Amino acid sequence: MNLLVLTNKPDRASFRQRIGVHLPLLERAGVRCDVARLPAGAEARRRLYRQAKAFDAVFLQRKLLNLWDAFWLQRYSAMLFYDFDDAIMYRDRRPDAPCRGRRRRFQRTVRAADVVIAGNEYLAAHARSHNTSVQVLPTALDVAPYTMIRPPRTDQKTRLVWIGSRSTLKYLADLKPALEAVGRRHPDVVLRIVADAFLDLDNMLVEKVAWSKDTEAQSLVTSDIGLAPLPDDAFSRGKCGFKILQYQAAGLPVVASPVGVNAEYVRDGFSGCHASGPEAWIAALDALLSDPPQREAMGLRGRQDVARYDLKPIGERLCSIIQQCGPGEPGRKRR
Repeated sequence: MNLLVLTNKPDRASFRQRIGVHLPLLERAGVRCDVARLPAGAEARRRLYRQAKAFDAVFLQRKLLNLWDAFWLQRYSAMLFYDFDDAIMYRDRRPDAPCRGRRRRFQRTVRAADVVIAGNEYLAAHARSHNTSVQVLPTALDVAPYTMIRPPRTDQKTRLVWIGSRSTLKYLADLKPALEAVGRRHPDVVLRIVADAFLDLDNMLVEKVAWSKDTEAQSLVTSDIGLAPLPDDAFSRGKCGFKILQYQAAGLPVVASPVGVNAEYVRDGFSGCHASGPEAWIAALDALLSDPPQREAMGLRGRQDVARYDLKPIGERLCSIIQQCGPGEPGRKRR
């Protein structure tokens, strides 16, 4: 089977985690993938869409289609898969303010697809309003790099850790009052930020670690407690919880806002703690910082839980979704 994979940004984390990591497995399973970046110009995109006639199917990752793109992509593709892992029908900055244009593009894209692949059930429910062929496929994590032996401690510090990006640092910034309070109570605690942007605290030392694919696993394995804050809004409920999987693979207990899949991935009192509001965050961190054996036990349970999201089971599921849908005829009428 020949698959044309289309994406705006092949270097984006979403592409790497949703399809990029699975390309070797797909190739071994007989699904030969050609990855193409969507160009900016309309005519250039049309020329790219025309190439879809030479493929059994097209795999569109995350892009929302305008009317022009939807027409030509449907005309030339025999089978269209659409994959998304964020609540892209809402705006990140104003999630509760209606955005009719974004909603229309989302509806158009989902209706154009033969199969929709959503990162979680919340996203799938939005897609099912416009397409009956919707599959839920969680984002996968290659667990192997996180199973390294934890090196001996070189100090007596306990490290909270947050991994993310400039665009999501605001979620950590919302925790500043709670972190300041924890820092006053626990002077030996350090906040490690693994990202491309950072913040400072008055009452807690901040370790600023530039994100790197080669070192992110080590940065987490040498930490003690993972932080996963999220606001409870329409956009954040669509998050796929990838950082929680990373923390759990590294054997860390996780304190998380129980928003979207966070509430599912972190089992409260078992593999970590749920926390809503500053007081709950302070209480959860106080409890874990005061009880190292409990931290270790929760971390081990989380490591067992994360196995179901490893590359092999998720990649095999993706292969199955693609291979079970035989190619159709380019230009045929769809939903």
